[in-house]
Amino acid sequence: MTTHVQSSHLHTVYLKPGEFYIGEKPAKVVTVLGSCVSVTLFNKRLRIGAICHATLPVCRKKKGCRKYCDDTFKYTDCAIKFMLKKFRDYGIAEDEIEIKIFGGADTLASMQENTIGTMNVRTALETIRGKNLHIVAADVGDSFGRKLIFHTETGDVFLKRLPNLRQNQGIRGVTFKKRGA
Repeated sequence: MTTHVQSSHLHTVYLKPGEFYIGEKPAKVVTVLGSCVSVTLFNKRLRIGAICHATLPVCRKKKGCRKYCDDTFKYTDCAIKFMLKKFRDYGIAEDEIEIKIFGGADTLASMQENTIGTMNVRTALETIRGKNLHIVAADVGDSFGRKLIFHTETGDVFLKRLPNLRQNQGIRGVTFKKRGA
């Protein structure tokens, strides 16, 4: 009961597509995903959490992710790299980061394998694994949207699956949580 009362007094941030939030102070970040992905980073030692709401898989600009620009958080690869850099700036070692990934639904009826949702998830996984980092939880793919509530001070993510957009089409998502996480 106490946790619920404290949670209701948290500063609430509504994260829109193409945005990023890092919380040095406790906050509740709410976002809704379709084909977009959200990646959360959390550090227990400093109790800092970050989340992005990326809309497209890869930045195709010449400078890529090496330099911050207005579109940085639109792209899955750039958003993750930026968040990891911010964590390094705080002195957080890579083995101290808990990573979770959500979204990447195939929200439109398509027989293609390379939908935006699928490509967003693939890019997130490749970017994270390319840095030898480990994902502790994920809920990705399928054909339904997701509403997330991310608590920056604990790293907890509360997920609500939204009504399925393509019922009974045989498209399956992937959900997992690492044991002990």
